[in-house]
Amino acid sequence: MSIMLVFTAIGHFAFTKGMSMMIPKFIPYKETFVHLTGIFEIILAIGLLVPRVKHISGWALIIFLILMLPANIVAALNKVDYQNATLDGNGLSYLWFRIPLQLLFIIWTYMSTIKI
Repeated sequence: MSIMLVFTAIGHFAFTKGMSMMIPKFIPYKETFVHLTGIFEIILAIGLLVPRVKHISGWALIIFLILMLPANIVAALNKVDYQNATLDGNGLSYLWFRIPLQLLFIIWTYMSTIKI
């Protein structure tokens, strides 16, 4: 999970413009928000590897994954292609992949950090 978080965090810096298109309109400073969530993912990745904070990092990651799901829904509704920063992405069909994947990440985090 830590490796996955590092790779997704890198995406926050490599695809900032496209990822900022995923954020609901009412949230200001979208690019800053994307960078901060990337930094948070790196902190969580490290936290999952440190036994003393693994449990709290696991809970924080689960909450984070739940809170980020609306951004993925907004992206699908608006057909955001975050890699190219365009509005010609996969649309709602993306959610058939993303929602189960998000649930897998939540279960994986729970099983490996909380229910041990």
